[in-house]
Amino acid sequence: MSRRLLTYLCIDTSGSMNGEPIVAVNAGLQALLGSLRSNPYALDSVHLSITTFDSEIKEVLPMTAIADVMLPEITCPKSGATLLGAALEHICEQVKRDVRKSTPTEKGDWKPILVILTDGKPTDTLAYTEVIPRLQACNFATIVACAAGPKADPNQLKRLTDHVVSLDTMDAASFSKFFQWVSETFSKDSQSRGATSSVELPPPPTELNIVL
Repeated sequence: MSRRLLTYLCIDTSGSMNGEPIVAVNAGLQALLGSLRSNPYALDSVHLSITTFDSEIKEVLPMTAIADVMLPEITCPKSGATLLGAALEHICEQVKRDVRKSTPTEKGDWKPILVILTDGKPTDTLAYTEVIPRLQACNFATIVACAAGPKADPNQLKRLTDHVVSLDTMDAASFSKFFQWVSETFSKDSQSRGATSSVELPPPPTELNIVL
């Protein structure tokens, strides 16, 4: 059985994402899928899961091989909280369920990747604080977080990971660039895992600002 590169997308669908932003996210996801399917290394190993969060947590795409993915249309309520802490709790449970560990006779999956996209900050602040050590114990190869738009709080995301980027605008072009960069990260990682267990992110496009 081939080793899989499990990739978790955690996408904000709170009320502020309603309208053009979520339309742009859906277009970006389609571009991401197309790019991964055109890369033979990614097609062979990358599996994708999508979880959305607002006042509810929804696993809209369970872990699925890239070749078999049928993307759902992601929608937003007109209002709602940003339960990022609860969403990350759900991701922790998914990792526990999904990742195959190595055995004496067979190598398990590669370390997984987590990508978080939000245009705000967690409204369940206590749950968010409490889940951080649990998430870091999941042994992700990398966690990439994107703070989209002027109301996003990159400092909260920096508590999770050093790999935080920000988007000034939330239009189709910006989200497309973000997902294109994510695709390059997955593709590069799927090719390099045989030589190294670390993940080096490709340089981001000019639309993305690295949060230091």
